[in-house]
Amino acid sequence: MPLPEVLEIVPLQGLPRAEICVPGSKSLTNRALILAALGEGRCVLEGALWSEDTQVMVDCLSRLGWKVSVEPDREEAANCCISLEGLGGRVPPGGTHDQPLELFVGNAGTAARFLTALVCLGEGWYRISGVPRMHERPQAELFAALRSLGYRIESPNDRLPALILGSGPLPGKCRVSIEKSSQFASALLMCACVGGWEVEVVGANADEAPYVEMTRGLMAAFAQAGGRIVIEPDASSGSYFWAVNALWGVTGPDWAVRVRHWPDSGWQVDARFPNLLPLQRPLSRATDLGDSIMTAIVLAPFARHPLSFVDLGRLRVQECERVLALRTELTKCGARVREKGDTLEFVPGPLHGAEIETYDDHRMAMCFALLGLKVPGIRLLKPGCVKKSFPNFFQKLALPPPEGLGAELRDGRSGRILPPAELTAE
Repeated sequence: MPLPEVLEIVPLQGLPRAEICVPGSKSLTNRALILAALGEGRCVLEGALWSEDTQVMVDCLSRLGWKVSVEPDREEAANCCISLEGLGGRVPPGGTHDQPLELFVGNAGTAARFLTALVCLGEGWYRISGVPRMHERPQAELFAALRSLGYRIESPNDRLPALILGSGPLPGKCRVSIEKSSQFASALLMCACVGGWEVEVVGANADEAPYVEMTRGLMAAFAQAGGRIVIEPDASSGSYFWAVNALWGVTGPDWAVRVRHWPDSGWQVDARFPNLLPLQRPLSRATDLGDSIMTAIVLAPFARHPLSFVDLGRLRVQECERVLALRTELTKCGARVREKGDTLEFVPGPLHGAEIETYDDHRMAMCFALLGLKVPGIRLLKPGCVKKSFPNFFQKLALPPPEGLGAELRDGRSGRILPPAELTAE
């Protein structure tokens, strides 16, 4: 059954001892699916995330003509084992201009950007569309790079929906800026070998962009691992559980709540998150953390001194306008926060409960659920949006330790306590 329209998080009475298993990385899963599709023969992805965004990618690849099978994962309910038959660099054909092959990507930025580059390698017309928010998110830099290689992309405003004419490999050079999204570069790099493209990545910190480095690392792993790839746990999703320790002032070797199989490959920038607790200095979305900087922002009112978070511009063009959303909802809770350009500045102080708008953004829902574990009266509107990346997140909060945190979650309208079995987003 679906989650209730309003979900109340009851604060924990104390810090439990737990070791939480979080699902596989969304970023790695969707990159691995593209690389497997372009590869030769059967590839098996173990520990792959099975959530809305990865289901979108699998559905699109299946619609394009790849053979994909999905089996349950024995250790983690939100994971699966995905087998995909690569076509050796061949992309199945599309349709005509009047009847293109339709691909719906929801609000999955990775699917939208990666599939745009992928279908250029096919033949015929493809139409990529998504939900209204996806139609507002940036695509222009990726379109420009592909057009410079000779591909035809029709879009009145350089966003989705877009019609793309696949023309097969067109060797050449292109430049792409990652100022608005590093996914543009990742899309081009993964398809470059088949397309014969030479890709120059430009923009601030282009040589050290964490998600571009993730793409390069996974490409190298595919070359070595053959037909089997193990997907790491998602470090962004794991940040919420490390952060529970910080709510009680516990850090370092005395962690009470840990995340099982914490990634150490260096591919995920958010794997740095535990090492930055307790929060002591300004943090940058460009150089310090990825999506988990939102987790750190929610912790800021509990810090021992004022904190600032800088270079947050990219958060504005993701699932929602996240800078504004964070400031608005934290202010509702009594936080002393100031927005100054792409910076949020905090003065620590007490918080109180509030009804939280989630903006159909999975990370907003999970960040404020974390807050509810310490602050009484936090009620989340439309919490089901966590299905995008972590469908059983609320179940992890409610399960008894050590598998979960043992939190009490209630239907915000009726007050009924919800058992863990009813806390998976559908």
